[in-house]
Amino acid sequence: QVQLVESGGGLVQAGGSLRLSCAASGRTANINSMGWYRQAPGKQRELVATITSGGTTNYADSVKGRFTISRHNAETTMYLQMRSLKPEDTGVYYCKGSILIGPLTLDYWGQGTQVTVSS
Repeated sequence: QVQLVESGGGLVQAGGSLRLSCAASGRTANINSMGWYRQAPGKQRELVATITSGGTTNYADSVKGRFTISRHNAETTMYLQMRSLKPEDTGVYYCKGSILIGPLTLDYWGQGTQVTVSS
């Protein structure tokens, strides 16, 4: 089992910055990749950024150049630095950790943290 807890959300004006954190506990040594996802009201959850244990990152086109994902394996913590925020970045941001067991992938989710960007 893996437990994930997000923090750092809040209300910010357009153009501002926020840094989200995701603290992992439990069987963290088995986590392969981690990622941030978000869900805006009335919309489906979407990928924001992912990072593997080797440090390979992937970003949604909408956040490239503005968001930076990082991961401190020793601290079992993942971060999302968000800059130049836009109102369309508003949503609940979720942390996900994935464990590979042979051909199977087990996904664990945090409970989310609200990010609201005002215009």
